[in-house]
Amino acid sequence: MNIPTPAATRTPAATRTLTCRAVLFDMDGTLVDSTAVVEEVWGEFAARYGLDIAEILRTSHGIQAEDTVRRFAPAGADVVALTTELGAMERARTAGIVALPGATELLRSLPAEAVALVTSADRILADIRMDAAGLAMPATAVTAELVTRGKPHPEGYLKAAGLLGVKPEDAVVFEDAPAGIAAGVAAGIRTVAVGPNTGELPAGVLHIPDYSAVTASVETDAGGRPVISFRL
Repeated sequence: MNIPTPAATRTPAATRTLTCRAVLFDMDGTLVDSTAVVEEVWGEFAARYGLDIAEILRTSHGIQAEDTVRRFAPAGADVVALTTELGAMERARTAGIVALPGATELLRSLPAEAVALVTSADRILADIRMDAAGLAMPATAVTAELVTRGKPHPEGYLKAAGLLGVKPEDAVVFEDAPAGIAAGVAAGIRTVAVGPNTGELPAGVLHIPDYSAVTASVETDAGGRPVISFRL
């Protein structure tokens, strides 16, 4: 299915329709608002080592935790142990985690066999946060432990497209962080940026504030496979 790439960036998305065979969602900031927990845990990490929390939050969103720890931890620190500790802290805290507006309804409207989650969180944390937000975990999920290279590398999105049996050009990615947006674009997948923290958008990337005005209709092609049309 050849679907033309839409033209550039923050043109009001309400005028756009995207047609695809599969939908790939990031989690934190894209489906789930976990800002309070993330800021709390990384704030404690920053305070312990006298680090700049604003810089950590600016650069860590969408990145695997171990990569952020490795970048900011002091020389000689046990990166694996620190990452494990921070992961345990994140798993124990769910207060304030909610679904983004419209995310629950949108997920329910999509065929399960055409949806994947692609997140920098590990599977345990992903299950906890999706449950805390009241969202069903997609049957196909590519979490941190299933890839060798995290975002902004496209491995996770390419793996998810493969698991769903679609070509990259027949999928759509929803992402909120610059690293994740870069991963979607690098995978050759049409990418929609979500929320206020996307940074400068590459050409061809649409933007939506959340899913409040997003609808999806589903048809079946001659082969019995779903075709999804998004109205953004």
